Amino acid sequence: MFPHSEYFAGMITMGYFVASAFFFRFWVRSSDNLFLAFSVAFLLIAISSALTVVLSLPYEERSWLYLIRLAAFVLLIVAILGKNVRK
Repeated sequence: MFPHSEYFAGMITMGYFVASAFFFRFWVRSSDNLFLAFSVAFLLIAISSALTVVLSLPYEERSWLYLIRLAAFVLLIVAILGKNVRK
């Protein structure tokens, strides 16, 4: 591990939380469910990133954390497809 890797991981996690807050604000203004899906997806990715640092698990035991990211990306795909199919 690099000496400042936890610091940079915290910055990245904070960036995901900020992106989630922006999309949530866009959802409140427009009531478009795509923005809500993006907000929840970025929140899930932020939680996954935070848990990686907080739990400090070895690489072999982190596989379940990727299921959280998989859920976020599946949510994004479903929301984008849902938006395009409705048109």
